[in-house]
Amino acid sequence: MSLRDNPLGELKVPLTWTAGIVFLVVLIASGAILLSDRRESFETDAYGRTRTMSDKALEPVGNVLSAPGRWTGAGVEAVRGYFFAVSENRRLKAELKEMRQWRDVAIALRDNNERYRALLGLRTDPPIPMVAARIVTDSRGPFANSRLANAGREKGVEPGNPVMSENGLVGRVIGVTEGVSRVLLLTDVASRTPVMIDRTNARAILTGDGGPNPRLEYLRGQDPVRNGDRVLTSGDGGVFPRGLPVGVVVKGLDGRWRVALAADKAPVDYVRILLFEDFTQLANHAELDRMSVPPPTPGASTLPPPEPVAAPAASTTVGQAAATQAPVAAAARPAPPAPRTAPPVAPAPKVVPKAAAAPPPAGTRP
Repeated sequence: MSLRDNPLGELKVPLTWTAGIVFLVVLIASGAILLSDRRESFETDAYGRTRTMSDKALEPVGNVLSAPGRWTGAGVEAVRGYFFAVSENRRLKAELKEMRQWRDVAIALRDNNERYRALLGLRTDPPIPMVAARIVTDSRGPFANSRLANAGREKGVEPGNPVMSENGLVGRVIGVTEGVSRVLLLTDVASRTPVMIDRTNARAILTGDGGPNPRLEYLRGQDPVRNGDRVLTSGDGGVFPRGLPVGVVVKGLDGRWRVALAADKAPVDYVRILLFEDFTQLANHAELDRMSVPPPTPGASTLPPPEPVAAPAASTTVGQAAATQAPVAAAARPAPPAPRTAPPVAPAPKVVPKAAAAPPPAGTRP
């Protein structure tokens, strides 16, 4: 049967009815939209139910209408990513290389910042003035170990000043000029540093021999040192302040006690020079000058009480008795008060004995 022979083919929807149905649908949809977008209503409950129903009706319609747009966007992104994958990969590799360089710079800056904080936080007890410096060059050899720091006489640096890093003692200043000072390290063969063992308080001399670990010499006492003991400056001789960290004790391959220096934990490039001269520098002279000595108590005697003296024998001559009684009388006399001047004591008169002694025999020597 052909399409023309179809009995339903003769059915024609009147144009008026079609327009009326479309108008009714549009009117209903418009009313629902207006009701859902309404902002005020006297009947809150009625408005809420109407808006809820319209939202339920419009939600699936909006979802269906927006689906083709979403699918189209996803397809375009997929095609773009496929065709531009190579260029995107190159761009990402270039960014990764640049980020790695910045990462290395950030790590170096972080390490320097931590070292600066540790160096600035270096404190001594009692406080000692310090000068920050940077190691500009070093002089190494089989027998010499010294560095040059960019701080000199203009900052108050003097020969003999201790030099420390953020970890421990580095050495001492041996030469100073304008803007530069030479630092002799603890490992130099000319370095001699008085130290002590923290655990036993035993004294020793830290002697450099050109190697990385200087020796401990002139140890005294019964078992004065053990492996792992902390070593500090002793302050003997007034060369270094007492208590600066030096390192820990280790046993060398030659059987001698040596010190693993604490300053070797990090590169020695930033140091602080302690402006230390002697221990009188650490005293508070202003406070000492303000101290007043209390005056002595009036009437107090500074001499000890006299000891009792026995009476002379009867057979003692008059001269011996007078000579004995004179110092006894002087000792028994109470001392005057300290502020007053003691009057001079007249010497005891000499008494000539009445009877002279008999001359010795001729054959007897005096």
